[in-house]
Amino acid sequence: MSLAEHITAALQLPTTVVNMYLDDLTDAELLVRPAENMNHIAWQLGHLIQSEHMHVSEVAPDAMPALPKGFAERHTRETAASDEPGDFLSKAEYLQLMHEQRDASSKLLATLSDEQLSQPAPEKVNYLGPTVGCIFAGEATHWMMHAGQWAVIRRQLGKAPLF
Repeated sequence: MSLAEHITAALQLPTTVVNMYLDDLTDAELLVRPAENMNHIAWQLGHLIQSEHMHVSEVAPDAMPALPKGFAERHTRETAASDEPGDFLSKAEYLQLMHEQRDASSKLLATLSDEQLSQPAPEKVNYLGPTVGCIFAGEATHWMMHAGQWAVIRRQLGKAPLF
């Protein structure tokens, strides 16, 4: 199995978990916080989508579809405190953007050889790891870390555990 195939397999779990955790949540429930001063799902989704876009764009500047105008500005540390529904997108919009970005990441990943994935990561994103492959693999960890908080929100809302 190539490095790209291993990373692609690793990305499948967080994609599945995110889809399952969000499936029965409403737009309003995306604004529930797991604890005081923690970020709600709507903001986290925007953060994750924007982060994946930025990380992969550092590897291949023209590989990712553009995000909506003002998207990154709607999901900054400063906007994380907002509980106003109008400040965020709908679940359907977030899911569409998530899948567009992940599809583009996966499409690019499939074109990269083991040698290319073993090259040094761009300096701006090397906090995810020392190689280009680590940038892609880091997305799996990043999405799962946030999805873990969503399990708490689901329980607060009286949803049955999924795993």
